[in-house]
Amino acid sequence: MIKKVLTVAGSDSSGGAGIQADLKTFEEYGTFGFSALTSIVTMDPDEGWSHLVTPIEPDLVERQLKTIFAGAPLDAMKTGMLGTIEAIEITRKYIDNFSMENIVIDPVMACKGTSELLQPENVAAMTRLLLPKATITTPNLVEAGILSEMGDLTSVEQMKEAAKKILNLGPKNVVIKGGHRLNTDKAIDLFYDGSEFTIFEEELFATDFNHGAGCTFAAAVTTGLAKGYSVEKSVALAKKFVAAAIKNGQKINPFLGHVWHGAYNRAEDRMNEK
Repeated sequence: MIKKVLTVAGSDSSGGAGIQADLKTFEEYGTFGFSALTSIVTMDPDEGWSHLVTPIEPDLVERQLKTIFAGAPLDAMKTGMLGTIEAIEITRKYIDNFSMENIVIDPVMACKGTSELLQPENVAAMTRLLLPKATITTPNLVEAGILSEMGDLTSVEQMKEAAKKILNLGPKNVVIKGGHRLNTDKAIDLFYDGSEFTIFEEELFATDFNHGAGCTFAAAVTTGLAKGYSVEKSVALAKKFVAAAIKNGQKINPFLGHVWHGAYNRAEDRMNEK
């Protein structure tokens, strides 16, 4: 049976992050993807690629989830950008009603390329309602600093302390993505299962074509869990999957480049019949 995986997240109209990244990743992992949109993100090329986040009406979010959960039980799910507190509450309701397991909470707090925090009250609701249900949460360095209330994280030791504080919010596991902000010569992620720390390292690629990397990583972890991998193995494979996606990033338009979700499996070589 093909595993069934859900993303509850925003739509990235540029095609690189959000539910677009999630569904592409689900497919690359050989799973069947479902999506419930919570918001639509658009960018204006006439105004320096400025971002606009338009939330989806909560009633429509619920109708999407009702449709998705009408079939067989789902094997895993993830959340990304959540448009409203009501959408967060609805998502929690469906997690409880269907006893969902293998839950990845990607605590998206801002659009890449912007410093503006999405509604702080949404972050608080996500922390209160969704993190306690998480098999794992996947904050980047900025998000980990906010969740841990430690501010800027600049070292692995600080990441370890932040991971402990985040675990106290309820998730069973935490992985903090160091990314380029850690100022090391490697791309370092820190995994914490409540008792042991594991550091994952990959080559740090000097590229701006990395839009969607965070969403793709969380989606890859989700599909690993759906396929029955351990949490740690799911993280390790996701790290390799995203490293390939970043290494083979593509320039999409004059403003940004995206990770190439098909890189790990060389998807560009498929269907090449003349």
